Amino acid sequence: MSISKTRQKLVDVARQLFAKNGLENTTMNDIALASGKGRRTLYTYFKSKEDIYYAVIESELERLSDKLDEVAAKKIRPQDKVIELIYTHLSQIRETVVRNGNLRAEFFRNIWMVEKVRKNFDDAEVELFRKVFTEGKEVGEFDIENVDLVADITHYCIKGLEVPYIYGRIAHGMTEEATKPQVAKFVYGALGKRTKG
Repeated sequence: MSISKTRQKLVDVARQLFAKNGLENTTMNDIALASGKGRRTLYTYFKSKEDIYYAVIESELERLSDKLDEVAAKKIRPQDKVIELIYTHLSQIRETVVRNGNLRAEFFRNIWMVEKVRKNFDDAEVELFRKVFTEGKEVGEFDIENVDLVADITHYCIKGLEVPYIYGRIAHGMTEEATKPQVAKFVYGALGKRTKG
């Protein structure tokens, strides 16, 4: 097994144990035993349980980032791409948190730890929005004076919606199809979407 495959196996096993037992109730020894690797191998890759926890969060954020990259690469209008990026971000965050069981509480209890690891993801997401907004501005779909500022604001607005979205406090009982027109109206208004007249 290659170095990267061994490391990834350790991360996957740790994620499953953290999800099942929580961060506090999982030891490095538990991870070593469950992975079928020795403690020496585990400590070759990770100095502490916190290190492997960061690696789990990074791995989950990479999955989210890959999904956002897929949306950004689609050959659709910038205005449609923005809405799809928003919904993809929120639904993938919710799926990640739900899939990780007991780890869910750790994500919210240790939000500063998550934020530390999340910085690279956040920067990449802002850059994605920057590209889509620039494209939309160039083709005349958006009337944006400062693309960098609007990309930052968009990212932080979506980030602020994560917890209420995960807990189902936004659009309670409504389907995505039912909410998209209103969300699009709100977003397009903020982006100064040019209408044909």
